[in-house]
Amino acid sequence: MSPPTASAPAVTRHGWVQALAAVLTGLAVMVVLAALGLWAAGAADLPDGAFARVVVATVVAAVGGSLEFSGDAGALARTRAGLTVMPLSVTLAGALVIGAAFLRPLRHRAVASAGELAGWAARLAVLWLLALIGLAFAARQTFAVDVGNGTLSDLAGLFGVAPTVGFTTDVPLTVLFGLLWLAGVLVLALLVAPGAPLPGRLLRLREPVRPAAHAMLVLLLGYVALGLVLALVAAATRGHPAETFALILLGLPNLVWLALSLGQGATWHGRVEGPFGLPMPHVLDQILRTPDVSTLNLRTLTAYDASMWWLLVAEVVLVPAVAVAMAVRSPPGVRAHQHAVRLAVALALTVLMICLVCRISAHYGLSLLGIGDLGGGLSGELFLRPRLWEAVGLGALWGLGAGFVGALLARPALRRGAAGGDEAAPPGG
Repeated sequence: MSPPTASAPAVTRHGWVQALAAVLTGLAVMVVLAALGLWAAGAADLPDGAFARVVVATVVAAVGGSLEFSGDAGALARTRAGLTVMPLSVTLAGALVIGAAFLRPLRHRAVASAGELAGWAARLAVLWLLALIGLAFAARQTFAVDVGNGTLSDLAGLFGVAPTVGFTTDVPLTVLFGLLWLAGVLVLALLVAPGAPLPGRLLRLREPVRPAAHAMLVLLLGYVALGLVLALVAAATRGHPAETFALILLGLPNLVWLALSLGQGATWHGRVEGPFGLPMPHVLDQILRTPDVSTLNLRTLTAYDASMWWLLVAEVVLVPAVAVAMAVRSPPGVRAHQHAVRLAVALALTVLMICLVCRISAHYGLSLLGIGDLGGGLSGELFLRPRLWEAVGLGALWGLGAGFVGALLARPALRRGAAGGDEAAPPGG
């Protein structure tokens, strides 16, 4: 009898049980984080037991799912509503957990065949697809709208109108974007993780891609860690701890990655009207709450609060720091201009991702017989969107400069490492 082949353990490690554990663990982390964040935001008091469905809708939004809002106020009334936002704290937690679970069976290996990686990813995708379908059908709810005690209330009583607004999911789009989200997580996990195996034909991508990709992950997580510290300090010193913890658990990356792009000089346009608002910092709400579309950049931020210059300081410190780390992790023969180009591409793509996932759009309105917003706070609008290609271009310029500087700063460490390697080598080796 021939001995078992080396591929048998690999197949066992990549079985359906492991795939199910990875998917369930990722979903559990996302659900718990969304539930705690919504509870801190006061959503536990929603009527008709809607809290659980709102939690599910939050998870759907976190993986790129499509939520649809609708309203019904009878033939004499009109409602409108819309929301486009990704709760990136939930997104990031799910991506880190699922990415780590995907890589775990592949650890301690230098090479894996394309078929093996595809088979392991396919098992995860099938189970993730089933989870997405279940989430999409569970994320739907209808709420009654409180029209207050004014004219709208009188008209509603007169005509027997009971305004409602609800949300549901577009199941095909949710499945499509959810699968694309999973594919992106798995591909990025292979690109970012230093020890993750690649197919033999793709091994040449490790040197030019992995150090830069890992540097971008460190940069993004560094901003999240810095934002977490500042948010906890604010919760302890400025009050409103529930709102702060809701922001931390639901949307901290939305804020700190926006700060990353602003620190590079990017410009965003936005507006806040009605009951919508930005929980922290207050300066954002002040800048955006104007009759017309407002401009958000370093200049407008520092005009309201001079301490906002720390965004530029953080950029000057953190981006060159990860550039140095990238240079140290790169092979010794890579030249400074190559480091600069690689970091420029990586940072431009990172800023592009930030601009796509951090944009916000929300609106709601109610009118009865052409009379709207008489009940107080029954309509509003919030949006925030970047000057996309300007931001991407600035990211590339920051990457060029920081990559070159980082390569120069890393040279002493590389020389010491090379000297240590020569001393450790045996004579004639």
